[in-house]
Amino acid sequence: MTIKTLKDVQVAGKRVLVRVDYNVINSEGGPVASLSRLRASLPTIAYLVQHNAKVVLCSHLGRPGGKMVEGWSLLPVRNELQKLLGMSVAFAGDCVGPVAQTAVATLKPGQVLLLENVRFHPGDEKNSPDFARDLASLADLFVEDGFGVVHRSHASTVGVAQHLPSVAGLLLEKELAMLSHVLDNPRRPLVAIMGGAKISDKVAVVESLLNRVDALAIGGGMAATFFRAKGWATGASLVEADAIPFAGKAMQQAQARGVKLLLPTDVVVTLLPASAKDPSKLKGDVATQVVPADHVPAGCAIVDVGPATIEAFSAELRRAKTVFWNGPMGIFEVPAFSHGTRKLVDELTGLKDVTTIVGGGSTAEVVEALGVEGRFSHVSTGGGATLECLAGQELPGVAALKGKHPVGG
Repeated sequence: MTIKTLKDVQVAGKRVLVRVDYNVINSEGGPVASLSRLRASLPTIAYLVQHNAKVVLCSHLGRPGGKMVEGWSLLPVRNELQKLLGMSVAFAGDCVGPVAQTAVATLKPGQVLLLENVRFHPGDEKNSPDFARDLASLADLFVEDGFGVVHRSHASTVGVAQHLPSVAGLLLEKELAMLSHVLDNPRRPLVAIMGGAKISDKVAVVESLLNRVDALAIGGGMAATFFRAKGWATGASLVEADAIPFAGKAMQQAQARGVKLLLPTDVVVTLLPASAKDPSKLKGDVATQVVPADHVPAGCAIVDVGPATIEAFSAELRRAKTVFWNGPMGIFEVPAFSHGTRKLVDELTGLKDVTTIVGGGSTAEVVEALGVEGRFSHVSTGGGATLECLAGQELPGVAALKGKHPVGG
């Protein structure tokens, strides 16, 4: 699908509504937890400022339930954005209505305004035509740049595009280009590494990757479901029983298609106390041991991959020309269970002449926590959007840019 981008249109003097993804506070009233999505939006904002547009930013934050909740205000995000931009950013206490209209009316070319949380209105998530029309009335042009939300059919991602000429921002353009590289034209060998706790929300992605990759490595908690499909005992590990048949099918498909599917050969386990059903809740010093993947002791939970597994995965990576990674190898937030992921990151960031793409969500959080964002070819800002894109699914926010309205030059 061909879509127009920001550089295809004239923006000087125009009111430009930019949908960004500033969902960067994890709890009501909490601090800004991550600056990565703010930084990712800077090129689009800077381009618009340099080309004398009146920049109006809109985003959601948290789940306030369609009403104004002070703890989910975007005001703290505005304060961080000002620091990153090195310029003043105006703030409107609402995203539609008289408050927003007045704030936009006072903007001069080259200035930036951040609207209050769009989810303070129920019409956003409901994709209300009236709410979309009110939001669109603030601008002459719509720029979709919040890749992390383009898989949602909301008023601020889809509905607005029904009322305004609409184009992709620089971040969205980059995200789609990098993921298209994996899907359509990768340098080979192409190796994918999938981790994380669950396989159920990655079924479509695994199916899609098996049609494209030369090798697929499985780590993280989801590996336990593959072990069960092989008939191995998994102790007290979390296993998605409903996904066991899929895991077995995936292994058969990999063999039939000549795709090398790598599972852990050794794993790190910890004895799970009877009172603890979830190993991710364990804190402090936790005793662990490395065991063969097919000999997990009863009462023990798999919490990380072992050193032999990381070496096997690394050997495959050293042969690759393109790598896509989504999901940690263990329970990264518990220090005792983070070694496999850290070793994997060391290997990935040391590769030469290899395109390395990191899926969003928790994987991007790991990369940011380790301070190595700049050492990958691309770190996606999307979570669900990244996975749905790789699964070959249409992203509503991107489809909306096909354009029922002509985009002027």
